[in-house]
Amino acid sequence: MNRHHFPLAGTLGGALFSIPEIASVDVLVVGGGSAGCTAAIAAARGGADVLLLEKSGRLGGIGTAVLDTFYGFYTPGENRKVVGGIGDEVVDALTSVGAAFIRPNTYGAGGGVTYNPEVLLTVWDGLVTAAKVPVLFHSVVIDVIKGDRPDQITGVLVANKNGLSRVSARYVVDSSGDADVCAFGGAGFDGAETGEQVQALTTTFRLANVDTERSRSFPKEELFARMAEGAASGAYDLPRQEGSIHRTPVDGVSLANMTRVENIDPTDVQALSRAEMEGRRQVGEYVRFLREKIPGYEAAELVGVGMHIGVRESRRIHGEYQLTADDVLSARRFDDSIASCGAPIEDHTGGTDTVWKYIPDSGTYDIPYRVLLPRALSNVIVAGRCLSATHEAHASCRSIAQCLAMGQAAGTAVAQALPGDLALRDVDVPALQHQLLADGVILENPSLVLSLR
Repeated sequence: MNRHHFPLAGTLGGALFSIPEIASVDVLVVGGGSAGCTAAIAAARGGADVLLLEKSGRLGGIGTAVLDTFYGFYTPGENRKVVGGIGDEVVDALTSVGAAFIRPNTYGAGGGVTYNPEVLLTVWDGLVTAAKVPVLFHSVVIDVIKGDRPDQITGVLVANKNGLSRVSARYVVDSSGDADVCAFGGAGFDGAETGEQVQALTTTFRLANVDTERSRSFPKEELFARMAEGAASGAYDLPRQEGSIHRTPVDGVSLANMTRVENIDPTDVQALSRAEMEGRRQVGEYVRFLREKIPGYEAAELVGVGMHIGVRESRRIHGEYQLTADDVLSARRFDDSIASCGAPIEDHTGGTDTVWKYIPDSGTYDIPYRVLLPRALSNVIVAGRCLSATHEAHASCRSIAQCLAMGQAAGTAVAQALPGDLALRDVDVPALQHQLLADGVILENPSLVLSLR
């Protein structure tokens, strides 16, 4: 993507201006969600000087602003654990204070780690602080800075309450979710901007005063049937006639993942703004339906709506390798594996329901290092849902647990690249894998693990 970059100095309205540099670091992590937090922590533990930029006032991204469950830690069926490392530290910190529990076989996607997102906020603050990673909240990257080499980004332009400033960095981890740094830097990507239909968006909500025992005993199939009946009658506007509503660590409080806002480009601010309001409108319809039609919700009260609408898919980078649906469903192994995933393809592209495709025999596949590397940039690595994957493959590996694992791999990789100023594609992958295994990461490729011991 060709674009004109904002000048760092010049004249504006006849007056001279220059954009001040507020930091120069080894590693800049853009986006403080699950992937960004683990990337920043891993890089700092590896000896890098790190700065973490976050557009909101809190860490955790979707995990604290929208959802309350980590999916992807466990496989469906066997419920085998496939993600560890820093992700385990997060879960352990939550469970140690009674703020999390495992919901087995959650909606067919494997056991989910359900937690109190308000407690998760302090967990992330504590882990990032302990790693000595400074955080700049309320800061949005609006452009990148390039030097003499077109394949390198030397910094970013940041907008916040202090105005415009710039941050210089030797390496950048793009964990923005939308691959903003890669897009600004001219890297290729797929998504809504390139004409694809991406997955629908969802506004989550919380209800209090729920009779949890009665609601849990009501069959899921009957819930879906009543949704379809209610929508068909015209009494309720329910674009999605399934979804989930589940108990939380707080007695009498349930969280619902039910709304559906379709045909939205999440990188178009006007479309995204309309989606935010539409999602909240739908919340009212689903709350009314639950109170009037579903046992256990008669006295329920709306006590929370997601801080923003949940985005499942936007940009997917053109990486050194593109993960495919065949890779997922054939449980493929890769020599450069940096994470494992057993989650099914869970596609919310459109319609009233969700398409599920499962890996046979509760299998898992490897996420290769190369899907984190944008082909056009040598010192940028992505972490999280903007990895290089087809639409269907992305619908499997976008779960938060895999984002945690990808973030840890990305942060570890940049820390290992620093001493030799290596291009990230030239990182010693076996050495990277050795470190990940030493740090508690689970790699399920048997031949790979055996060769590394």
